Amino acid sequence: MSPITEYATLLDTAALNGEAVEQFDREGRLSLDDAYAIQAASIACRIARGERRVGVKMGFTSRAKMIQMGLSDVIWGRLTSSMQIEEDTSVDFGRFIHPRVEPEIAFILKAPLAGDVTAPEALAAVEAIAPALEIIDSRYRDFKFTLPEVIADNASSSGFVIGPWHDPHVDFSNLGMVMKIDGRPAQIGSSAALLGHPLRSLVAAARLSAQAGEPLQAGWIVMAGGATPAEWVHLGQYVSVEVERLGSAGFRVTR
Repeated sequence: MSPITEYATLLDTAALNGEAVEQFDREGRLSLDDAYAIQAASIACRIARGERRVGVKMGFTSRAKMIQMGLSDVIWGRLTSSMQIEEDTSVDFGRFIHPRVEPEIAFILKAPLAGDVTAPEALAAVEAIAPALEIIDSRYRDFKFTLPEVIADNASSSGFVIGPWHDPHVDFSNLGMVMKIDGRPAQIGSSAALLGHPLRSLVAAARLSAQAGEPLQAGWIVMAGGATPAEWVHLGQYVSVEVERLGSAGFRVTR
C-alpha cells in the first residue's frame, strides 16, 4: 500500500467512525501535491460507498490566516452528499470528533466554471447565493495539524447547512453576519472578510478545482470560507447565522 493510500484510508476511517487519529506529518514535510492526493483518495472512498460530489469548500480565505500559515493562496476541499445537513434540522453529535462551526456564504452554480475566470464571469455562472454554516472537524487528535495534514484531511470539512437561496445580483460584498449559539451572538463579521469579496473565493475555487482536473459543475455548491473565527459546537446547542439581506440558516445538535 502506498503512503497516499495508507493515509487516505486512515483519514477516511477516522471520519467514518468519528474517532481521532494521531498526526502522521508533524514536521510538515509532506508536499502540498501529495496532501491533495491524499484528500482526493480519501474522498474517492466515500464515492465508492455511494456518496456524490456536490461541490467544493474554500479554506483560509482570510488574508490574516493565510499570512499566519505562510500561504500565498487559499486551500480547498471537496463536498459530498452525506455532508449536507438540511436547514433547521438536527445533526447527530456522535458523527463528529470535536466539531466547530463557521458562518459562510454559499454559491450554487447554473453553469460549469473552470480555469482563470474573472469575477464577472464567475458571477454569470452563479444561480443563487445563500447564508450558510460549515461544520469543521479535524480528524486529528486535539485538533492539531500541520498545513499538509489539514489539506489531506479535506481541509477539516465535515458538514454544511444552507439557508434560503437568493438572486446573486444583489450587492453581497460587505454584508453583516452574526453567528449565534442558543440565540446569543457568538461571532460578528462581514462577507468582506472573504478575500475582500466572496466572489474572489469563487474565482479561486474555479482555478484550483480545474487545476486538479475536477472543474466546477452546474448544480455544485461552493462554500466561500469562514467569515469569522470558528466556535466550538456542543451537544444540545442550536447554532444559527443571520446574514444581512440573505436571511438565516441553522441546525440543532442532538444525539
